[in-house]
Amino acid sequence: MTLRFVGIDPNTGGEGSPTVWVEEESSDLIFQGEEADALLKTEVGSTQWVPGHRTGIPPHERVIRIPAHMVSIVREACDAAERAAEQRDVR
Repeated sequence: MTLRFVGIDPNTGGEGSPTVWVEEESSDLIFQGEEADALLKTEVGSTQWVPGHRTGIPPHERVIRIPAHMVSIVREACDAAERAAEQRDVR
């Protein structure tokens, strides 16, 4: 697995902080961030966001909070992932 670093929260104080990577082989976005608090997890897990789709957060998934001021970094990661996926599809 090869990760391409895209960006880190510029407001970090040098400790663990929200970070975004693109996984080279799959072009998946990889996020490190603060795990959502209980109230947000309850909201996400108890709402049927898509008709017919089960509610709840599966044990293997997490709700991650990424700060709004990182939107440009997330957008850059999305663009990088999309370009990488397109290049793989062309070959």
